[in-house]
Amino acid sequence: MTKTRHIAVTFGLAMAAALGCAGDGTGLGGGGGGGGGAPTLSADVQPILTANCAFSGCHGGSSPAQGMNLSDGQTYSNTVNVASNELPSMDRIEPAQPDLSYLVQKIQGTQGGVGGSGGRMPLGGQPLTQSQIDLIRAWIMGGATNN
Repeated sequence: MTKTRHIAVTFGLAMAAALGCAGDGTGLGGGGGGGGGAPTLSADVQPILTANCAFSGCHGGSSPAQGMNLSDGQTYSNTVNVASNELPSMDRIEPAQPDLSYLVQKIQGTQGGVGGSGGRMPLGGQPLTQSQIDLIRAWIMGGATNN
């Protein structure tokens, strides 16, 4: 790992930890892989996506929006290194690069700035809290592993 990447990962994790008390906690998982380490998909990210994206039916079930099923057990194969339908030049999740991940742009509401379209996700719902976004970003920065 390069020194710059190490600093970025450390900063991202510190920000996620510092902001961890914001919001009502809905959709927050085990807080960093259950042992205070790096966030994991199963314990930290998936609960956020299930509560805010898949449970509503938009990105779950048999006909998920944009063909992106974010249900438990489906998220990784539908997002990591998979081109976005709205902006095929960007992957939905680009491991270690949250700013190059279209899903991050959509949940931040910054998709227009990278050439994307549509509204901020979750569409029609409350935006994710900054601590939830930071947790997703930290998981991606850590390599977006299927853990």
